[in-house]
Amino acid sequence: MTSGSLQFDVTIVIVSFNTRDVLRECLQSVYREAGSLRVQVIVVDNASTDGTAAMIEREFSGVLLIRSEVNLGFGPANNLGFQAAGGRYIVLLNSDAFLSEGSLQLSVAHMDATTRAGLGGGRLIGRDGSWQPSARMFPTVFNDLLVLSGLAARFPHSGFFGRADRTWASPMEAAEVDWVPGAYSIVRAEVLRSVGSFDPRFFLYYEEVDLCKRIKNAGHSIWYWPDIAIVHIGGESSRQVRSLQLSRTGAQLTLWRMRSMLLYYRKHHGLSAWLAVGLEALWYWLRSQRRRWSKDADRRASASDDLHLISILSQAWRDTAGGRFSPAQPW
Repeated sequence: MTSGSLQFDVTIVIVSFNTRDVLRECLQSVYREAGSLRVQVIVVDNASTDGTAAMIEREFSGVLLIRSEVNLGFGPANNLGFQAAGGRYIVLLNSDAFLSEGSLQLSVAHMDATTRAGLGGGRLIGRDGSWQPSARMFPTVFNDLLVLSGLAARFPHSGFFGRADRTWASPMEAAEVDWVPGAYSIVRAEVLRSVGSFDPRFFLYYEEVDLCKRIKNAGHSIWYWPDIAIVHIGGESSRQVRSLQLSRTGAQLTLWRMRSMLLYYRKHHGLSAWLAVGLEALWYWLRSQRRRWSKDADRRASASDDLHLISILSQAWRDTAGGRFSPAQPW
């Protein structure tokens, strides 16, 4: 990403890790929707072992392929793509997300018309058209507690309880928001040069929240535009890890989410990091006690999962020294 003359209207950066088949569909949607725009497509392959790189070289000769010998995670891999970007706008697109008709053209039009917008996002939907949270408020200890307690899910239409994911708002109304998910976003290259790329300390989770926070702190706005529809088959992984059964994979994802949470809170809220951890641990302990005495056998059995979550949270605290440092990567 250079400050000289820009060769493209849009650079699309896609990070892939063993997603060969959905990546093919993703790239097909990109070229279908490019239209008259000058589009540069960059794929950063995070040491995939499923033949992703070979598929790109064989089927998409116009793609700039950047191979990483290790899994860099989401943010650092995107940063590699940013270094080679030559567009006045940069689009971040997940490999399991697909552009709908007119979405790329509308993205550029909205950014051109909204000069204060540093970054914008669209309406994420599943293949069946189901809505996914697409515009959010910044994490706070209180907002996290509303989600953890289940009150946000129980009262989604409440402006108070549904605040974190803005579930109270019409998904068909454009709005200035705090942050949008990294599955799809469009950012001005000049803004990215000004505020910096993704913080490489975030291996996975919270990296796009941190970027949006820095963009807003620099005086730019973050926008949600519902007429930009993006089909995203990955769903809400950052929310789902809270309810995963604690298999080895689930525990690993939970640990990553907790590490990134601590890094984010320490960076932007200082000592609130310990409060966030304390309240989350307290909630898991209270829930374990409630489940322990339940008449339902399944609920009694799940009490141990809550205690396991507390141990993972303690590990995340140790691994990051309370959010001060990122563990050696890849996590």
